[in-house]
Amino acid sequence: MKKATFYLLQQQKIGEYDAIISVACDLAATAWRSGKRVLISCETEEQALDIDEALWARDPEQFVPHNLSGESTTYATPIEVSWKEKRNTQRRDLLINLQNQVPSFISSFNQIFDFVPVEETQKAQARERYKQLRQMGWQLETEKID
Repeated sequence: MKKATFYLLQQQKIGEYDAIISVACDLAATAWRSGKRVLISCETEEQALDIDEALWARDPEQFVPHNLSGESTTYATPIEVSWKEKRNTQRRDLLINLQNQVPSFISSFNQIFDFVPVEETQKAQARERYKQLRQMGWQLETEKID
């Protein structure tokens, strides 16, 4: 069964980062440590660069191997950070969706993490993604992030 978890954010920032970026990085790190290959799909290249910066800024013992889509690497990294116009085609286990809409490639995933931000416009977009996934038959759950 395809499963999507929507994380309800209660604040706009966590530390120095946007709450979505901070939580997405933590979720990616946890998923990687449990053996999953992760795609973080951003809305824009700027957001992807922010995710990349946040992952590099983690303490050394919290390091998460990752790369931006299109970067040449000898071996595929477990976490790829992409944006709308740029995505590698390697198979991934988990999609962390930061796009405003449901991505067209959603059917290649069985598990998705998405976010319901505090800001009203973004919250409305999240509701639409939730409705679309429900219509597609995904099992949906929500989890509050304090």
